[in-house]
Amino acid sequence: MPGGPTPPSDTIDLETQKHNTTPPGSDEVTSPTHEGSEHTAGLEDDSNVPHLPLLKLFWFFFYNFGLFAWGGPVAQIALIKDRLVLQDKWITLPRFQRVFAVYQILPGPEAAELCMFFGCLSSGRIGGIVAGVAFILPGFVLMLVASYLYSLVGLENLYFNASFRAVQPIVAAMILRATHKIADHSVINHTTHKVNPYLVLAAFFTGLNGALRINIFISLGLYGVIYALIARRLWVPAMVLFALQYGGYALYVVLRGVPSPVSLALGIAKTPSLINLFVLGLVAGSLSFGGAYTAIPFVQVEAVLRGAWLSQRVFIDCIAIGNVLPAPLVIFATFVGFQGGLVDGGLGNAFAGAVIITLGMFFPCFVFTIAGHSLLEKLVQNKLLSDFFDGLCGSVIGVIATIAVQILKSSVEGSARKAEKDSINIALERVSQSGAAAVLYILALGVLYKFTNKYTALLLLASGAVAGQFLFV
Repeated sequence: MPGGPTPPSDTIDLETQKHNTTPPGSDEVTSPTHEGSEHTAGLEDDSNVPHLPLLKLFWFFFYNFGLFAWGGPVAQIALIKDRLVLQDKWITLPRFQRVFAVYQILPGPEAAELCMFFGCLSSGRIGGIVAGVAFILPGFVLMLVASYLYSLVGLENLYFNASFRAVQPIVAAMILRATHKIADHSVINHTTHKVNPYLVLAAFFTGLNGALRINIFISLGLYGVIYALIARRLWVPAMVLFALQYGGYALYVVLRGVPSPVSLALGIAKTPSLINLFVLGLVAGSLSFGGAYTAIPFVQVEAVLRGAWLSQRVFIDCIAIGNVLPAPLVIFATFVGFQGGLVDGGLGNAFAGAVIITLGMFFPCFVFTIAGHSLLEKLVQNKLLSDFFDGLCGSVIGVIATIAVQILKSSVEGSARKAEKDSINIALERVSQSGAAAVLYILALGVLYKFTNKYTALLLLASGAVAGQFLFV
């Protein structure tokens, strides 16, 4: 067995997330719901899969994939496909396409799920757990170290703050670009390959609901059901449900007033206790349809808006750090857990919180994958569930767009890093810094649209950190 990783041969885009219907390096994905008998050859053949001892299996996935998981999900998936499918030929390409199509619909990072799938083939369910841990571990350890160093440096360090002040508008640009990229695929009709207007409307009205401060979980479930009804031409029930949401909202406003911003959240993490951090990770991980960027809103509304134990600027910083590590982007949750534990009970609690929230975030994808791929295929092939997920995924675009606007506003305006007296000089300085941040945002957005190399985001963040020393010191 060759000892080193094979670099991906594909042109990849950092922000491409789950609803990209074509796995990296292939021209077409064969949908599991449309495969005929002519495509079944090799789809269940495991004869080329090596049966590795658990320790050797751990090292194989740790060294070949965990340590080299740079460049985002598409690069990670390309690396796995190149090594295990094209080079080592563990399974056939048609089977890989079918597996990938199933994991696209499920929540969680697909690269981690693919590693678990191949681990299951090699050494059973325990092998799947071992392979998944091996893939995630390097990024988790690096994020844990980064979280600790972040707390050591302190939020009042001038140079430290200057770099992150410049990085924040770049992160805001990355989230907006990701919203567009995910929307390109999540609002497409799988049969006609054209834009589905009903999914576009689901995204639009979910964004509107966010502006009206309607709980995002209500919007996601509601538009999943509405689209499932529309797909069956049940227009009247769909219209009744659509009208009821705004009728109920109007009644709420009359009786209790306009909802506060915290109404967007469920209130599952009002305090960053260990159990609350686990539940927060579990909910975000279970609802991360569309990839890591869809987990961001769920964590943000609970930790920043409702719980208020994490500031918006620190939250943006953790996303920036997550983008430069060799790991699925959802590893940003480790940082959130560390900061929450630090607030709740000191350094020991911080490390415990980082571990606990990470376990919660990845638990759903472990369960879905270890449960068995054949069972997942049966669930995905269910037309009712498939339509519900389509509506939910379209609605997710509106959620991400809402958070993208909030983060843009926060990253451009900035916030006072220390107690300062109000003066005309301070006001002018903040206006000047906001102008510089706005320019960084526009430049970053232009670069992200122009260049799709897997290292584009990493280079942007590094350049922003350096630029901050000149702009904000």
